[in-house]
Order: sequence, then structure tokens, then C-alpha cells
Amino acid sequence: MTEVALAAAITVSVAGASYVAFNPDALARSAQSVADRAACRAVNQAILAHIAANGRPPATTNDLEPYVDGDISAYRIVRDTAAGPGC
Repeated sequence: MTEVALAAAITVSVAGASYVAFNPDALARSAQSVADRAACRAVNQAILAHIAANGRPPATTNDLEPYVDGDISAYRIVRDTAAGPGC
């Protein structure tokens, strides 16, 4: 009985991996979603770093340049929090 359960688990795992391999659009959407959430978090952390260093919230995303690497032009600051992809 244990062998049957193990074989079923392996079969389901292989089927799931095969589905992802044959559906690259779904994989790309999932990866983009994760990247957007990570970038939003980085912008929020940069806002907190700016507040800690300057004692006031940043006025624009240009104020965040010393605190974050990469292009954050898709983001804006709304009520002292990041707004944009993944937020």
C-alpha cells in the first residue's frame, strides 16, 4: 500500500512539473508577479530609510535614489507608501 501512495505522489509531482514546462506564459506571469512584489517592498523600505535619515517622508521617488538600486520610475509615493506594480 505504501508503494502505491509513493507512486501516486511521484506521478502527481511529475505531472505538475510537466504542466509548468509546457505553459511558459503562466510561469512568466508568476515570476513577474513575484518580482513586482519584491520591487514594491524595496521601495517601501527605501521610504522608511529616507524617513529615518531625514526625519521626514520623501516628496518624490527621486528622493529615494540613495536608498534603492534599480529603476523605480513605475512607482509613486501615496500617503508615505509605495504605489505601483505589485503594491
